[in-house]
Amino acid sequence: MAVHLPVVRARGSLRADGSRARIIPADVTGRFTRLRRAAFALQLAIGLAMPWITIRGNPAVWLDVPGRRFFLFGATFNAQDTWLMVLLFITIGVSLIAATAMLGRAWCGWSCPQTVLLEGIFRPIERLLEGSREARLRRDAAGFSAGRTLRKLVKHASLAAMAIFLGHVIAAFFVTPAGLLVFVRLGPSAHPEAFGWVVAISALLYLDMAFFREQICVFICPYGRLQSVLLDPQSLIIGYDEKRGEPRGKAADASAGACVDCGRCVVVCPTGIDIRDGLQLDCIACTQCIDACDDIMDRLGRPRGLIRLDSEDGLDGGKTRLLRPRTVAYSLLFCAALGATIFTVGRNATFEANLLRQTNLPFVVEGGVVRNAFRVHLVNKRSVPVGYTLKAVVPDGVTVVMPMPTVRLDALTGADLPMFVMADAATLRGQFPVKVRIEAEGDALHGREVTAPFLGPSAPASPPR
Repeated sequence: MAVHLPVVRARGSLRADGSRARIIPADVTGRFTRLRRAAFALQLAIGLAMPWITIRGNPAVWLDVPGRRFFLFGATFNAQDTWLMVLLFITIGVSLIAATAMLGRAWCGWSCPQTVLLEGIFRPIERLLEGSREARLRRDAAGFSAGRTLRKLVKHASLAAMAIFLGHVIAAFFVTPAGLLVFVRLGPSAHPEAFGWVVAISALLYLDMAFFREQICVFICPYGRLQSVLLDPQSLIIGYDEKRGEPRGKAADASAGACVDCGRCVVVCPTGIDIRDGLQLDCIACTQCIDACDDIMDRLGRPRGLIRLDSEDGLDGGKTRLLRPRTVAYSLLFCAALGATIFTVGRNATFEANLLRQTNLPFVVEGGVVRNAFRVHLVNKRSVPVGYTLKAVVPDGVTVVMPMPTVRLDALTGADLPMFVMADAATLRGQFPVKVRIEAEGDALHGREVTAPFLGPSAPASPPR
């Protein structure tokens, strides 16, 4: 007896048997699409321009990993400042939580680099070379042809060329545009490491944008799986007004709801889901289904908003409140994290200093004098040359010899300055601290004091009574 299994409609890019369904979104126009394209253009312009914009003589963003120097919008950091990244990541994480609680997955659909690059650059190239969704489906259904093959070859060559270009742009954040041009002129053999990184980045970009696409969002990125704990019934989502739309039927059917089941909201979705099935992990809040549905409603002379940006409570007929205890708490937490980050960066020392013992004997006794040899390790963390003044603070009767009490260091350079401290062995009783006060010219606020112990022979033990 034959067993007839029920037909299960594909959901998103994943078929019932676990295979991938190829997604070819249809073109859509509308208010959200226009606004989104403007947002993509602005973000791409800023990202492409960042390595070329200079602030205080350095690129706005330059991550000089080999030199352990990092320039971010006029501020300068070195390897000792990597702990500040903890504050930065906390601030970014809290901002994402706060934004999600209020605006849902707006980050995914409007600002995520994956979406910006795919929808702002690579998908338009594909549409330009292969045409609309309908034209592509017709050619694919017709089978092999020389014209279809040529189109695909040209498309993939164009996508690869764009990936290589973006790979060089990303490399410019680490070597500056001027350095990148030198690398390109000298060829791969002169800088094999940089060439290898550009090849790797370009290859990953090409594979992602040409093949993986929505799979990155659905199966690799963990953010979509967090939305169940980040969202609440008052969070804004892309939703279908089931009360108004059901039951679905033809436009001429007076007993049917507003939804005519045209499927337009499905074919424009970049992850291939049906938003009428409710909120889903695959939804990246791109709002393309809203523009598609609004267009159909306009043609039918019906009010817009069958699919809209609203909360679950709003879709059920209630009110949407963006300001509520949860979002207020998240916003305050974000402000606290941002304030702590700004305050810490503002108070961050403009130079590093340590008082270290020379790498030899801990002390020397000569002619009744105990001598310790130190070195002041000084690093200028600013992007301009700075002069420094050093002053030793020791107990009375202790002699200090400092050959270089003043020094001028070039931008982001360091120096080891010798210092000798001498004390009378007859009067020395154990250790005492040696302090060095360091002042930077024009920056008295960030003066520092470094300390190290003066070592000498132990005092003789008292004879037993």
